[in-house]
Amino acid sequence: MTTQATLPRPAAKPRARLRDPAWYQEYGVYAAVAVVLLFNALFTEHFMTADNLRTQLVQVAPIVIVALGMALVIGTEGIDLSVGSTMALAAALLPLYLGYGLVPALLIALLAGAVVGAINGTLVSLVGLQPIVATLALFVGGRGLALVMADGRLKQIVNPDILALGTGSFLGVPTVVLIAGVLALAVAFLVQRTTFGRQIVAIGGNRPASALSGLPVKRVLIGVYILCGVMAALAGILATARLTASDPSSLGTLMELSAITAVVVGGTPLNGGSVRVLGTVAGALLMQLLRATLVKHDLPDSTAQIAQAAIIIAAVYVARERRSR
Repeated sequence: MTTQATLPRPAAKPRARLRDPAWYQEYGVYAAVAVVLLFNALFTEHFMTADNLRTQLVQVAPIVIVALGMALVIGTEGIDLSVGSTMALAAALLPLYLGYGLVPALLIALLAGAVVGAINGTLVSLVGLQPIVATLALFVGGRGLALVMADGRLKQIVNPDILALGTGSFLGVPTVVLIAGVLALAVAFLVQRTTFGRQIVAIGGNRPASALSGLPVKRVLIGVYILCGVMAALAGILATARLTASDPSSLGTLMELSAITAVVVGGTPLNGGSVRVLGTVAGALLMQLLRATLVKHDLPDSTAQIAQAAIIIAAVYVARERRSR
């Protein structure tokens, strides 16, 4: 009995690659960022200056941090709608405990994010609620609790150590950008090099099979939501430091949509089983650059929202076409 050798498939031609949905999901977001930057270099005055690019990075840093946590949750085929409220909750707690020192205030604010994440993870993994339902409860209740803690008022932040987180820099790199970059590297290492990261991907790919194979599904889900909550709380702290005020009524508003958009546009499928960290960062940067470009050309913010909606639809369509092949 003879066996026939399997010949390697020929490499796809460039035109064939451009017609392949997989190419767009893998590389489309990077190509889009390059196109937006090229457009601004040619047609937008003073856009490609160091000061403006620095400003864009500072503004997108909190979104990147929240989106990294969201990417982990979506990687398990979940969703977290409470990240904006968690930011508000951390911002409300921060001025209440600054009198006890910088470290206790930061730890309490981050702990609040961990508690929110633990509640979300428990509702999803132990109670069995759908993620969108479980996190919707804290989407509403979390901001209400934040407003109660802050007495519904904006509170100025004058602590120089906190303000340094929002306005300071290290070796010329803004602190918020440096923190976002370090977190991106940490999450990439977590996903690609650790057992926990591989468990996240496996559970998102097939939760029943993961449970049958002995993976600690419930523990991993709770851990993922805790990480997402802590990252949202950190983003709330940094946003408060940059704004020099704690404003739970508006801080983090629609952040959940911005984070989900960055994750989806970055190529992470909503049905789980994959986490694209670099794509998530690029997705957040693309949305920020697009919004800034339209503002520079005197177009209303509503136009930016319509453009973002079109990009989201395109990203979801490409992902669906890839799965159908």
